[in-house]
Amino acid sequence: MTKRAVSRIVVVVAAAMCAGVAPSDAKAQSKAAVEQVSWLAGCWELNTPPRLVEEHWLAPRGGTMIGSGRTVRDGKTIEHEFIVLREQDGRLAYEAHPSGQQPAVFLSRTLDADRVVFENLEHDFPQRVAYERRGADQLLAWIEGPRNGQTRRIEYPYRRATCQ
Repeated sequence: MTKRAVSRIVVVVAAAMCAGVAPSDAKAQSKAAVEQVSWLAGCWELNTPPRLVEEHWLAPRGGTMIGSGRTVRDGKTIEHEFIVLREQDGRLAYEAHPSGQQPAVFLSRTLDADRVVFENLEHDFPQRVAYERRGADQLLAWIEGPRNGQTRRIEYPYRRATCQ
């Protein structure tokens, strides 16, 4: 190898390092994985009698997390939902199957160690679904979007529950 070829290689590697791009791990760092939200796993509930809202999440496996939720009022289930949280094109996809509605997919917009926000601006309501870990036993979930000409946000301050 000539001195000139070595100089070119050094310049290319230096430029990549200055740009913060390491050839071997650039793709891995930008790809979202369900393991990043493994803190969702387990059972969560919001109990404000006469209403009980529950979410149960299976731990990550095979590139997915599976969730289910239900709202019980006065001893009767009034809503339920099944969720598939999966990896899609380097992002997380929240695929919701709510009772009485068509399925909808929301893609991760924000993802960090304690928070994930999913968004689908083509959906009527909600357009965003989010979860934020607040310690080992608390989780704030919310949905938001336009409703009747105003932005509406509904929060679910969950506490960890015993899975039955």
